[in-house]
Order: sequence, then C-alpha cells, then structure tokens
Amino acid sequence: MIENFQHEFQCASTSDNINAWKRKLTALLRQKDQEELLSREKKDRRDYEQIAVLVNRMGLYSQLYAKVVVVSKVPLPNYRFDLDDRRPQREVSLPPGLERRVDNYLGEYLSQKARSMGAFRDYVISRSSSNGSMATDEGLFEQPESFPHSKAVLEKIIWRSLQMRSEQQAWQDSPEGWKMLEFRRGLPAFKEKDAILAAISENQVVIISGETGCGKTTQIPQFILESEIESVRGATCSIICTQPRRISAMSVSERVASERGEKLGEMVGYKVRLEGMKGRDTRLLFCTTGILLRRLLVDRSLKGVTHVIVDEIHECGMNEALMTALAFLMLVNGWQRMLIIDLFRISAIGFTYPVQTHFLENILELTGYRLTAYNQIDDYGLDKTWKMNKQAPRKRKSQIVSAVEPTDTESLSCWNPDCIGFNLIEQLLCHICERERPGAVLVFMTGWDDISSLKEKLQAHPILGDTGRVLLLACHGSMASSEQDGVRKIVLATNIAETSITIDDVVFVIDCGKAKETSYDALNNTPCLLPSWISKVSARQ
Repeated sequence: MIENFQHEFQCASTSDNINAWKRKLTALLRQKDQEELLSREKKDRRDYEQIAVLVNRMGLYSQLYAKVVVVSKVPLPNYRFDLDDRRPQREVSLPPGLERRVDNYLGEYLSQKARSMGAFRDYVISRSSSNGSMATDEGLFEQPESFPHSKAVLEKIIWRSLQMRSEQQAWQDSPEGWKMLEFRRGLPAFKEKDAILAAISENQVVIISGETGCGKTTQIPQFILESEIESVRGATCSIICTQPRRISAMSVSERVASERGEKLGEMVGYKVRLEGMKGRDTRLLFCTTGILLRRLLVDRSLKGVTHVIVDEIHECGMNEALMTALAFLMLVNGWQRMLIIDLFRISAIGFTYPVQTHFLENILELTGYRLTAYNQIDDYGLDKTWKMNKQAPRKRKSQIVSAVEPTDTESLSCWNPDCIGFNLIEQLLCHICERERPGAVLVFMTGWDDISSLKEKLQAHPILGDTGRVLLLACHGSMASSEQDGVRKIVLATNIAETSITIDDVVFVIDCGKAKETSYDALNNTPCLLPSWISKVSARQ
C-alpha cells in the first residue's frame, strides 16, 4: 500500500516537473538573447530522460553533465569544462606539435573559405539554425528559427566538424572500416568518385546515370558526406536523398549506416510517413518524395539543406515530377544549393550480367502452351468474380499475328492484354523447374491481389506446391520486413524488386509487363491506382 502510494506520488511529481519544463522551454525559444538553460536540481536529473524527449520534440538540444542538466539552442559537446566541479584538480596537456597542426589547419581553412568573416558566419549560422528542425518527425516541417550570430556558436560548429572528421578517419583506419572500404572500392560507382565530386563542386545540377547494382544509390550520398566531413564542413552539411518507396528509404539508410560503421539514426537516418529514425547529428537523411514535398510547403528555400538527391527519377510519378519542377524553379530564382538528380538510365557507370530475353511468342513455342479465349482468365476467388468478369473474351484485331510463325498464329490471336496470365505463368514455372538449370525465379506482378491469388494457385500445384522442391515467397511493400526473406526459390513481387531490394541468386525473371501507377479519373474527379504497361527502361532494368 505504501509502495503504491510512493509510486503514484513520484509519477505525479514527474508530470508536474515536465509541465514546468514545457513552460521553461517555451520561454527559452521566445528569448532571442538567451542560448541555454542550466539546472542543478535533483528532480531534473531524475527526470532527465523525459526532459530529453521533450527537448528533442521542440527542436532543442540537451546534455547531462554529472550533476547539471543543460538545454541549448545549439548542439552541445560531450564535455563542458565550465560545468566540471573537478576541473581545478585535473590538467590536460596537448603535445606542442598537435596544437601547431590544428592552428595551421584552421588558419588555412578559414583563409580559403571566406572572403569575409561575416559572410562565412552567415553561411554557417543559416545551416545550423535549420539542423535542429530535423531532429523529430514534427520538426522536419517546422520553419527553422535563426540564432544569434556569435563567435561562440561558430567555434562550436568548427569544433564539432573537427570531431566528425577524426571519427570518420578512425573508422576508415580500423580493420572493419578497411574491409568495408575494400568492398566499396569494388563497386563501379567508386571508380568514378573523383569525377562525381568534381562535377558536383563545379555545377548546381548534376545528372548521374548508372546500371543496376553499380552502387550509385548507396555510394554517391556517402561521397558527398565524406567529402564535406573531410573539408571540415560536416557540422553544416545537410543532405536529403529521396526514394520512391518507403522500403527503399529504410533499407538504403540501414545499408549506408552499416558501411559507415554507425548505428542507424546517428549520422545517417530515414523518414517515411508515420515512421522515422534520425537524431540531432543526422547529416544524411533518406526519405520518400512526399516527405520532402511537405518540407517544401513550409520551407520553400530548404534552409540549411546543402544537397538534394532525387534517386530513381525514371520512376517519375506525380510527386517526383512536382518536386523536380519546384526544385528547378528554385534554382532559376537564385537557390544556390546543389540539386543532384540520379537519373536511372542505361549509361556509363556500372555493369550488367548478360540477359537472354524471351517474348510471348518464344515462350509459347518453348513450352508448347496454347492460348485460348478462356484459359487466360485469372482466378481471384469467388469473392472477386467482378474482377474475373472484366477479363471476359472479346473480339480484337491482333497487330502481331503476321510477324510470327503460322503454328502460333491462332494462339497469339487469342491473347488478352487485360489478363496477367496466371495459367501461362504456372506452365512456365513448371518448365523452369523441370528442364532449366538451378537458380531462383523472380516473378513481377502488379499488386498484392495478383501475388496472393497466384501464390494460392501455385501452392495447389503438385510440383510448384511441393515444399520439398520449391520455396514460394511473396514480397510486397505493405509486408513487414521480417516476412521478406533462400530446393528452388520462387519470389512473387511487385516492382519494388526492380530497385529497392536485391536478391542475389535470381537466374530467371518472369515479367508480366505491367505495374500499378496512379492516374487521374477525369469522369469521377478522383485519383486511381490502375495497372499500366511499363516502360522499356523498366523492362530492361
């Protein structure tokens, strides 16, 4: 009874303390001449975790130094000598050579960087003022506040940049970092590192193209980040890299963080709708295109952002087109920051494995399968007979009959482009399993209805449903990552498998040639998601 009372009392006390901090922080944000709050009270140290969460939500920074809680408008170092009670008892000495090297480097850096100290200070403060707005989900869209132009702020930013440089160098010199660097050097994109960085430094807009698997998505953002850190601009650097899908932003950010030897959410983070992982030190943020558009709604100049990377621009939907147009409009109107567009086009960077392509007439000849007006109707189950009725046969003039052998003429004349072709896919998979060499099979479908219906059909097949011979997997953007994990492996997937994930052992690809795209129904005045034929670039990829 007494313990319960004490617990309830402590909870009430913590709640009162947090409410008091809300008022303090609100007042701090309003006062332009005050940079930080200090507290030595025991209750604040006790409730520090809750206070830190509140501080992050409001776009501020916090640190617990021994017995002192500090909240600041600017990033805080891990150690503050002015708050160290034992400071008079300890003495830190630096080798004279190290001091001289640091002084020489800082002098050289400052002399190269600024035509005037005032211009450099404006440059640094304009970026540091918006970095705090990137700390939380809500803060991504808040209008950044400006901080006083002070020498102390400038020194802290330079100190943090030097610290980031030493941390990066330490990782690269470690055995794990060296091993990772050797792997990265094997990627085609890494061989173009110097040329890419030179192009970025000399141009406002750079268009980069590369083959599948060349490493452009993971390496180019790292090239920029590493270059900025190496040039002691790490603390002022802010890179946003957009991805067309949630799973892309999450998987790529995790991979890049791993290559840098960091935990996700530190220097590298991601933000997608209703989910994100990033912190106050995040300098490279992967996000969906819609997230950046929302940022543009409240911050049209993208204050504090130094580089924008638009990845997979060949998948140009409405969001990508709108954002690209807005970005170019900003450039025309004097926006001085970089815009890098990663145009996925068959071009210079990268390598591709030799691929032998078989079209519909080749498949019919290979398998001996014959199309009729009725064996192409896809079975979606009794609850979706309306979908099957839409595939009912109707007379159609074939445009391809004259180009094929007479034996396949009648079969091809019955081809129904409104159907996916579950029966034909089943026949082709049987042919691969029984007659072709080992290797996984990737089947591109348009959506979850097609994937789940085809999977049920294949599971009922005597060969394809034999779990001792075939492993059937489904992969869709709405599934949890734990469900998407190699007998023969058959993967049924949407076009997220085109670029967002990599399946190393795929030997055969069956592509229905369609993907769902958002279009506009002018009659009903509503957007709709409908299957449509894919582009040649997507098919090649």
